[in-house]
Amino acid sequence: MVKPAHRVITGAHYGLKDWLVQRITAVLMAGYTGLLIALVVVYQPDSHEEFKALFSIQWIRIASLLFFAGLCWHAWVGVRNVLMDYVHPMPVRLTLQITFIVALLGYLIWFLDILWG
Repeated sequence: MVKPAHRVITGAHYGLKDWLVQRITAVLMAGYTGLLIALVVVYQPDSHEEFKALFSIQWIRIASLLFFAGLCWHAWVGVRNVLMDYVHPMPVRLTLQITFIVALLGYLIWFLDILWG
């Protein structure tokens, strides 16, 4: 009797979720970029103080935070997938992943400090 071939599944498979996250965050970032361009065209800030005044508006701060959080998530998915594909020794991959997570969290905290500090 011939046994049916069993598919062996190993590791974490994110597939569709990763694809959706990359697309959604890319659309979010593109929308924010368009909004920022429109704001600069309309308000035409010429100095640091005028840019600072523009970013003192609460909804612009929130939109900027959503953009940057989306950017970090987008970057994490991309870096994680590259590391999973090309870095095979588990200790090296785990060290690099932790390093990127810490860096991205640090950047996000720094961004919060810039916006609301």
